[in-house]
Amino acid sequence: MRRRWLPSGLLLLLILFISGCGIESTKERIDQNQLERIQARGVVHVGTMMNPVNYYIGHDNHDAGFEFELARGLAQQLGVQLNMVHSYDLRELWRQLEAGEIDFIAAGIDVTENRLQWLKFSPPYQMVEQKLVFRQNAVNRPRNWLDVTGKIRVVAGSSHEEYLQSLSEVYPHLDWTSTHLYDSDELLEHVIRDEIDFTIVDSHHLDIKRRAFPNLSIAFTVRDNVPISWAFRSGSDDSLYAAAIEYIGEHYESGELAQLWDRYFGHVAEFNFVDTRAFIAATENLLPDYLELFQEYSGDLDWRLLAALSYQESHWDPWARSATGVRGLMMLTLPTAQELGVNSRLDPAQAVRGGAEYLRRLHQRLPDRIQEPDRMWMALAAYNVGLGHLEDARVLTQRQGGNPDYWVDVRERLPLLRQKQYYRTTRFGFARGDEPVQYVENIRRYFDTLVWLDEQGRLPAMESVFTERAHSPTTAE
Repeated sequence: MRRRWLPSGLLLLLILFISGCGIESTKERIDQNQLERIQARGVVHVGTMMNPVNYYIGHDNHDAGFEFELARGLAQQLGVQLNMVHSYDLRELWRQLEAGEIDFIAAGIDVTENRLQWLKFSPPYQMVEQKLVFRQNAVNRPRNWLDVTGKIRVVAGSSHEEYLQSLSEVYPHLDWTSTHLYDSDELLEHVIRDEIDFTIVDSHHLDIKRRAFPNLSIAFTVRDNVPISWAFRSGSDDSLYAAAIEYIGEHYESGELAQLWDRYFGHVAEFNFVDTRAFIAATENLLPDYLELFQEYSGDLDWRLLAALSYQESHWDPWARSATGVRGLMMLTLPTAQELGVNSRLDPAQAVRGGAEYLRRLHQRLPDRIQEPDRMWMALAAYNVGLGHLEDARVLTQRQGGNPDYWVDVRERLPLLRQKQYYRTTRFGFARGDEPVQYVENIRRYFDTLVWLDEQGRLPAMESVFTERAHSPTTAE
């Protein structure tokens, strides 16, 4: 099976790297100086940029971020501790690398011709696009570089700066500057505040930022199929470099690389401006009525995930009803509500308590070997489509050579339950399997936005659950 998250040519590139194109196997190398020094001291020093894409401190006060988790896997394979050396200035990372203060850079680094002259890069672990970004309605959207008339600012030392330097020879009218005072994340906020007209940003970074700032709009794609890799200093000692190549190749082949990318970026690649704005407005106008209930009944669940689930189900409308008869904030079926001891699905407190307990039971019934966060994504899918159909999709995944314990693989097979050639071979038969896929991805986006709003202190204060809008309905179902 060919994974769709990377161009097919990357597999060939990985094979060439691992088989010895320009580098020998680590087992055949005599010069192991750098790797031996790292293993002797018991720690690998990895330079990174601290931002929501690469490395950050999560809401549970633990280290997080795509680059952090990918680098941690290498450290574990080498049998050493990981020390993330973070910076807000890309130039400082280049200096530290050249001085030997860090062993390599894991910071979403773009591979460019200029950088290839003085750096070595691992095989790319992802291909991204670079976008010219502006704030919606702030300027007229340009369709190409000839239309761009506003001020552009990019990060100093970045590939975006390199690109603009070469582009200025063709389009001398461009008004652009670079800065080492701000990173890409901050420059996006400058665009939002109208302090600059445009910036250039990698697509996965923009996807993350638009969860909270839907007014960030794309003018056009500046570059596509840009490889993202780890950067190593040049020299004759390839010991660590070779170990990194083998590590990335193994993780690509096993699917772990795709799983990790999906964990951070898979659910934000598709952006819906109207839905994102509506959700943020609902957090201000509706969530305060029910926030206390989500916190009270979440138990060992994250209350923000429970709230995101509820919004996906009912848009926080306690009177919600579907054509199939599910009702309330958590859209419970009548049999499920009765099993959970919910007497009225229209009572917000009973609905939230019941929905939380139902999700908890689904989560517990999944096989123990399924790890987080895949376990929770599958529990959410089962909330929508049922455990039986989820298990059918997992069986199909295994039959087709995928990993039934990875959400990224099961997600790909769930839509097959609509096709007779597949559902006729399953235990529970036909299901609208595309719906739980979109369902889970929506919840993940809502959850991420709630986490960000909560950490920024932007969630409104809760109101009494006894307000007119949130009180328990007096009419029977």
